[in-house]
Amino acid sequence: MHTIEADYLVVGAGAMGMAFIDTLVAETDARVVLVDRYHQPGGHWTTAYPFVRLHQPSAFYGVNSVPLGSDTIDQVGWNEGLYELATAGEVCAYYDHVMQRQFLPTGRVSYFPMSEYRGDGRFTTLAGTDYTVDAHRVVDATYMRVMVPSMRPPPYQVAPGVECVPPNDLARRGARERYVVVGAGKTGIDTCLWLLGQGIAPDRLTWIMPRDSWLLDRATIQPGSLFADLIKATFTAQLQAIRDAESVDDLFCRLEGAGALLRIDPAIRPTMYRCATVTRAELDQLRRITVVVRMGHLVRIDDDKVVLEGGTVAMDGAALYVDCTADGAEKRPATPIFDAGRITLQSVRGCQQVFSAALAAHVEASYPDDSVKNELCVPLPHPDTDLDWLRITLAYYRNQLRWLDDPDLTAWLSAARLDLFGNIMGHLLAPASAKPRVRDRIVGMAKTALSASATKLDQLMAVPACNPS
Repeated sequence: MHTIEADYLVVGAGAMGMAFIDTLVAETDARVVLVDRYHQPGGHWTTAYPFVRLHQPSAFYGVNSVPLGSDTIDQVGWNEGLYELATAGEVCAYYDHVMQRQFLPTGRVSYFPMSEYRGDGRFTTLAGTDYTVDAHRVVDATYMRVMVPSMRPPPYQVAPGVECVPPNDLARRGARERYVVVGAGKTGIDTCLWLLGQGIAPDRLTWIMPRDSWLLDRATIQPGSLFADLIKATFTAQLQAIRDAESVDDLFCRLEGAGALLRIDPAIRPTMYRCATVTRAELDQLRRITVVVRMGHLVRIDDDKVVLEGGTVAMDGAALYVDCTADGAEKRPATPIFDAGRITLQSVRGCQQVFSAALAAHVEASYPDDSVKNELCVPLPHPDTDLDWLRITLAYYRNQLRWLDDPDLTAWLSAARLDLFGNIMGHLLAPASAKPRVRDRIVGMAKTALSASATKLDQLMAVPACNPS
C-alpha cells in the first residue's frame, strides 16, 4: 500500500471535477490527487455517441482558464447564426489538453486514470497497485452521476431478435425502413435530428415520447456583445412574466409568449423540463415527425408491437429501436456541498454544472468557514418536471442574491468565462474604478428585481397547478 499526501483528493475527472481543479489550482497552491475510472479525462464524454454536440455554446463549457472552441459563429446547419457547439471528440481533446498542458505541468496535480476508488481515500490502479491518499478534503465529483445509454442496458424488456441499440451504434448500422426513437430528452432530440439530417424521411421515424418537454431557445443562451441585447430582453421578459403571472399555468403561457420556453407540439402541455435547448430551425425539424407515441414509458418490445404504460401499439418487426432513455442528469437529493473533510460537487445554478464546480472551488479557496461556504453554495437538484422550472429558478435567484451581496464574489462572477449571468452583468456594468455609482445602482436594480421575482415564485408554488394537457 502506497501513501500520498495531498490537500485534495478529487474523485472523477469528468466536467465538474476538471472545472473544480482548474479554479483550485489557479487560485491556490494546493496539491491535488485526481482519480478516475476512465482512460482519459472527460467523464461521460469518453463514451458518448459520435454525433452528440453540446447543447450550449462552447464558450460556456469546460474550465474557466482555457476557452473551448475557436469562438466562432456557425455559418451552416440548424445552429446557423449562433456560437459553435463542440462535438464529443472536441470536448475529449480539450480535456486532454487541459490535463497535459495546464494541470500536470504545475507539478501539483497527480492524475491516476483507469483507477477504481474504494472509499476512505483508497484507490486501486489498473496495474493492481493500491494507494491511500492522506488529504485535507475528498472531493466527490461523481455525485451528479451522469448516465448515457451506452453505460447500461435498456430499462425495458426486449424480445430476442429485436434490434435495440444505443445511439453509439446507430451510425454503424445499415439503413432501416423504420427507426423507433425511445425517449424524449436531450438524447432523443439529438437522435431524431441526426436521422433527419441524414435524409431519413420523417414518416420513417416513430418517436416514443413518454412526456413532452419544455425547451430553451438556444439563441437566448449566447456569449458576447452580439447577443447581449437579446439575452437582456429575454431575461427581462422572464422577470415580467413571473411578476404578471396569476397562476403556474398562466406563468408558462407567458414564458412561452416571451420566447423563454418552447415546446414541440403547441397542442400538448409539457410536463417535463430537463434544460434541453434547441434552435428554432431544429424545432421546425422535430415538428416534421408526425408518428409520436404519447402513451407513457415503454415497458416491453415484442416482435410485432410495443407495450407501454398506457397501451399497446403495433410495430414493424424489422424496425431498429434506438434507446435514448438514460437519465443523463439524474435528479438526486441535495446534500451540503461542504461538510467536514468532504466536498460534494453539485449544481448551484440550474443545469450549469461546470460553472457550479468552478464557483465551489473559488468559494473553497476564498472563505474560511464551511457554514459561510454552504450559505453561498446552496445546491439545486437537476430538474425533471415542469414545476421544477419554478423550483430551480427560485433557488437560483436566491443564490444570485447572496452572491450580489458580496462585492468580491460579484467581481469574480463578472469575470468568470463559464458564468452566463456574469456575462450579462459584465456588459451592463462599468468598471468599478471608473463609475462605481453606476455599477452599484445597476447591481441594486438587479437585486430588487430578483428579490421580487423570488417572492412571486414562492407565492405561485404555494398554489397547485392543474397541468392541462
